[in-house]
Amino acid sequence: MTMNTLPPFRTGKSRLEQGYIQPIDGIEIPFGIIEGSEPGPCLLVTAGVHGSEYCSIETAVRLLKKKPEEIKGTLVVLPILNRQGFRKRSIYIMPEDGKNLNRMFPGKPDGSTSERLANWLVTEVYPQADAYLDLHGGDLDESLAPFTIFPKDCEKSKALATAFGIPVVIAAGGEGYTVNAANKVGVPSILPEVSGNGLWGEETVSEMMTGVERVMHSLGMISGPVKPAPQKVPQYVTMWVPSAPSDGLWYPAKEISDFVAVGDVLGEIKDVFGKVLATVRSEKEGFILYRLTSLAVNQGEALLGVGTPLAS
Repeated sequence: MTMNTLPPFRTGKSRLEQGYIQPIDGIEIPFGIIEGSEPGPCLLVTAGVHGSEYCSIETAVRLLKKKPEEIKGTLVVLPILNRQGFRKRSIYIMPEDGKNLNRMFPGKPDGSTSERLANWLVTEVYPQADAYLDLHGGDLDESLAPFTIFPKDCEKSKALATAFGIPVVIAAGGEGYTVNAANKVGVPSILPEVSGNGLWGEETVSEMMTGVERVMHSLGMISGPVKPAPQKVPQYVTMWVPSAPSDGLWYPAKEISDFVAVGDVLGEIKDVFGKVLATVRSEKEGFILYRLTSLAVNQGEALLGVGTPLAS
């Protein structure tokens, strides 16, 4: 069944509703709403903002199987926001307009497809939630060590990130992102990243699912027990992301979790004949959180992320 508006998130009755919503012309998104018989918070979970981050999508698909009797409050799941990207195995972008949905927020009601979808989420969906998890999984061209991003200076979001339990937590700013836009409308929000290169399996999906359950437990939505996080307090960092100064072939000099000092060579961009077009050096001291794994690189694309611990 396809509808134009989502059912209400809170009815006071135990229920499971599933179907498809067409929030804007040409876009059809699967959804699931699981409401327990007892009142509680409303947790929104999205995945598939980037259609080839399969670990996060499979986690969201499994969340659709939660039963009303297992929870208090309401769990709302939108498991594949970028369905055409999922079908076409696209990296980052929505094929409908060639834009990265996670750079389009808060969107525009009269903009391109991704801008209108972002606007719908910000105006119609986010304000109904008490907390928000936007699940990601490392796209087809990037490897990473698991981390969780939260909007900096939002203590409630930081608490959600800590509860999720991944060892590294990134305080991030900037415009255009799901969690930043949700935070601006008053909804504590985090963006966990687990796996990489589009890979998924029981170990990584279980890691992400356990994180979601830790958050639900912290919100009082499930009674537990839940598997404890591997550490009492995660490492809080900021992230610096250099972009490619030119097109070419990308040869990274660092691996995931490697330490880097200011001035260290992070990698080189060469042409097909081996001429060095650019040498990328670190402007920060820290360690590698993620990196581009494709040989091909285009000017302006993110090459890697350097995490720098926050001062305690």
